[in-house]
Amino acid sequence: MQIATWNVNSINARLHAVTKWLAEAKPDVACLQEIKTVDAAFPREEIEALGYNIETHGQKSYNGVAILSKHPIEEVICGLPGDVSDEQARYIEAVISGPQGPFRVASIYLPNGNPVMEEAGGFTAKYKYKLDWMRRLKDHAAMLLAYEEPLILTGDYNVIPEAKDVHDPVAWQGDAAYRPETHAAWQALLNLGLTETFEHLDGRAGQYTFWDYQRGAWQNNMGIRIDHLLLSAQAADKLTGFRIDKNVRDGIKPSDHVPVIGTFDL
Repeated sequence: MQIATWNVNSINARLHAVTKWLAEAKPDVACLQEIKTVDAAFPREEIEALGYNIETHGQKSYNGVAILSKHPIEEVICGLPGDVSDEQARYIEAVISGPQGPFRVASIYLPNGNPVMEEAGGFTAKYKYKLDWMRRLKDHAAMLLAYEEPLILTGDYNVIPEAKDVHDPVAWQGDAAYRPETHAAWQALLNLGLTETFEHLDGRAGQYTFWDYQRGAWQNNMGIRIDHLLLSAQAADKLTGFRIDKNVRDGIKPSDHVPVIGTFDL
């Protein structure tokens, strides 16, 4: 069972790349972020033709998340619980009816948070929103873990966990993805008992998932690792493999992110 996460940076602009990758990689479940479209404009026919059921939580021009699955999708939740006033489409969760039983997945597009500081001092509203969103995610994840079921929280977390996960740690100091407050919120999430798939099976330095479009970042491997799969103990016990499909970044009009895939005996 291959479960993938990919920030596609506009599903309609990258449809050629998404359908090509789905046809070649054939993931059982693909969690997408930054689809940047309302639900009605999602290219369902092209993706359904590849054998996928589709659930989306879209938003015009910004954000948006989706779950594609070759297996039935049930119990869909759109929006991260904890703030009824939050209108940004950044979270979708569902139960997948797998061949060996159900498991739960989420597609997460965690806020970027930049710029961090106000000119007069203090955190900006954007960075406060990021930290509050991470707190809400931790609270919700704690509730989901109480179900004691296979749980895979996938997505673009906009968190660079460690210095080995960024090409130039000094240059990224102060960025919302690499601040002490962000790292503390990330660690609080992991402290719930979640397993970070990459660290569990790989852990090498320089294994990036994002390269900016500017300054020859891709050509010079100036990347960062911000796309992650976090697992409950029940999912971690079923984990058998992990990979980053870096070659997708070299395609025609690519996303600035690449797919990250976990393989499970589910």
